[in-house]
Amino acid sequence: MTPPMMPSAVVRERTLILLCTKSSQANPEGGGRADEGTEVAALIIISAVRQRSWSYGAVVSNDSLLGRTVRLIPLSVGHAEALFASASDPEVWRWMPRPRPDSLIQMRALISQMLEDPARRCFAVQRLADEAVVGSTSLYALDLAEGRAEIGATWFDRSCWGGPYNAESKLLLFGHAFDDLGLVRIALRTDNLNVRSQQALTRLGLVYEGTLRSHMMRQDGTRRDSLYYSVLADEWPAVRDKLLARIAAKSTA
Repeated sequence: MTPPMMPSAVVRERTLILLCTKSSQANPEGGGRADEGTEVAALIIISAVRQRSWSYGAVVSNDSLLGRTVRLIPLSVGHAEALFASASDPEVWRWMPRPRPDSLIQMRALISQMLEDPARRCFAVQRLADEAVVGSTSLYALDLAEGRAEIGATWFDRSCWGGPYNAESKLLLFGHAFDDLGLVRIALRTDNLNVRSQQALTRLGLVYEGTLRSHMMRQDGTRRDSLYYSVLADEWPAVRDKLLARIAAKSTA
């Protein structure tokens, strides 16, 4: 099996460590120690890579992700009006931990807040059949140095329910994460009461990892447990096949 591509931030870090080591070898008068200024500079840069590894994500890609039924477009505040109809629907927003936007102003504020997170790649979901923006999804907690991220903040207009749109959005995000960014782990979490989501993730082949008890506050003030599921890079081909089969089935239904 071909190992997953190493994230660029890790390559940079290891390159810096190698340069520092070579500096020490080239400095015999220092008793095998690297030049102090070189070593300190390397450590500072390594720390910056670890703490802000997300910055390389924009270098890797900031393009749309194109599928057969949807296109994932980098989210902007300009999508607020198109997304407000679905986000303001109580049933659509039922399992979302964030407060449901009650106005276009709140919708714009919500999107702005999401975009301020430097470790998040947010997308608007455009349905190709009519080019309507019908939902949103995100890759967040993105850490290229550690090779991991989570998928969430996903919702779709009711007109998309039962269709292939959610499954293909997952396919595109997983493919972007594993094949483009070289990540080795993707996680998803869901409310303990959202049994339908749990069953769907299990059918796709994601592995249940455990439950974080009293993890988050629900919109009604009660506290929820969060169930965590994940897929690793070497499990991705099998999950991809299941997603493709699900998309095909829903496209012909």
